[in-house]
Amino acid sequence: MQFRTINDLDVRGKRVLVREDLNVPLRQAQDDTGEWAIADYTRVDAAIPTLRALLDRGARVIVMSHLGRPDGTANPKYSLKPLVAALAERLNVAVAFADDCVGASAREAAMTLRDGELLLLENVRFHKEEEANDPAFARELAALGELYVNDAFGTAHRAHASTEGVAHLLPNAAGLLMQAELSALAALTVSPAHPYVCVIGGAKVKDKVGVFFNLMERVDAFCIGGGMANTFLAAQGVNVGKSLRDDDLAPAKEILTRAAEKGVTLHVPVDAVVSTAFDNDAGAHTVAIANVGDEMILDIGPATAQAYAKAIEAAKTVVFNGPMGVYEKPAYQGGTKVVGEAIARATAAGATSVVGGGDAAAAAHMLGFAGAMTHVSTGGGATLEFLEGKVLPGVAALAN
Repeated sequence: MQFRTINDLDVRGKRVLVREDLNVPLRQAQDDTGEWAIADYTRVDAAIPTLRALLDRGARVIVMSHLGRPDGTANPKYSLKPLVAALAERLNVAVAFADDCVGASAREAAMTLRDGELLLLENVRFHKEEEANDPAFARELAALGELYVNDAFGTAHRAHASTEGVAHLLPNAAGLLMQAELSALAALTVSPAHPYVCVIGGAKVKDKVGVFFNLMERVDAFCIGGGMANTFLAAQGVNVGKSLRDDDLAPAKEILTRAAEKGVTLHVPVDAVVSTAFDNDAGAHTVAIANVGDEMILDIGPATAQAYAKAIEAAKTVVFNGPMGVYEKPAYQGGTKVVGEAIARATAAGATSVVGGGDAAAAAHMLGFAGAMTHVSTGGGATLEFLEGKVLPGVAALAN
């Protein structure tokens, strides 16, 4: 897809309306103010390169975003005001704040901006018209700017007023983060280098059927972990005890059949780390898949992890789309760690590696291999839908 980038825009002296994904996790501040504080700055830091580039080129930057799910009603719990200090510190500029994203206060704040200044608008989801992609609401937002930049890949799968509607009303471009995301994900779908391995985990097969079917046209092998591995095992007649799995085995059976027809290898666990219950970490031990009994599978076993690592290290393209087990717990993070380190080695040897957002990105950061990847996506649902081959409305609206 061809689209403009911020380098294609003349932004000096122009009001540039920028959609960022500042949907950060918040926690109660450690004082008596009752204010909310940012618990994780990852999305703030991801937005900085685009904002810095625009400010340095003399743009008058107006940032809009959502936070949480206020359901179309103003709610102090979901205010973007805690982002003011974070943006100001990282950009080393004063950041103005408008207590609404439309209306008189927003218009006055936008129109009084000077070159190189930044305004943060209040949460666009305080208006129900945002998620409805209401044309009149999109026009109100668009009236604040002269140019539009979408840098919020994490919300690109939503056809909302601030992500899709405004793009049709102003000259538009992709921000640096959006550009990086699309470039990295295109490497997984447009002429990827082979061997190509997809490391895929997560709770349920039914949540990722589209990913399997779309990537099966491109990949050479899947390495399957997480709860979904139990479903594939069950679909092959293996007893998985009390393990999490889909009740409906039909999708897994269909994937197994189609993979066999296409000559795509589906690696499933040969051993597992199990326990009698999810909270019984002390009881964790390794068994062969045939010996799960009535216990619960909570991670792939060491033999499986090493077999997956061997397949990964031979790859030229790798996508990591889900942890191999309950990675948040030390007793069950071994499989994900071994797989992540194998991806890091493959990357160091020249492979292209992409971590597909959501739990995969969280696991990569927590276990320390995120920095060794070619790209760690900031998208959760957006990345998943891209890998399913779906059209992302926020991206399609940028098409040039």
